Amino acid sequence: MRALCASIITAGALVGLGLTAIGVGTRYQNLAARDAASVTFVKFVQLDTPMMLIIVALLTTLLAGLAATFLGLAYHHERRQHERHGLAKNSVGGVSGRD
Repeated sequence: MRALCASIITAGALVGLGLTAIGVGTRYQNLAARDAASVTFVKFVQLDTPMMLIIVALLTTLLAGLAATFLGLAYHHERRQHERHGLAKNSVGGVSGRD
């Protein structure tokens, strides 16, 4: 369940980053000249402060979501490995307390 929730958070951050990319493109589309020979790029420090804040927040959420997803999956697989080999917390001598 942890991995599922974290992957939903990651997907939300990715959707947010996509929408932010569209917003940056729309905001700065008229910055460059319409000359096809020259290409003008907008550097990160030239962005508006709210746009920078949104991008940093979404990237942080993306990294936290990815980390929680992989840690949740690792914990899930470790737990299933213990269940498969009968290494439950209440087991004594490798035999579980179930009859």
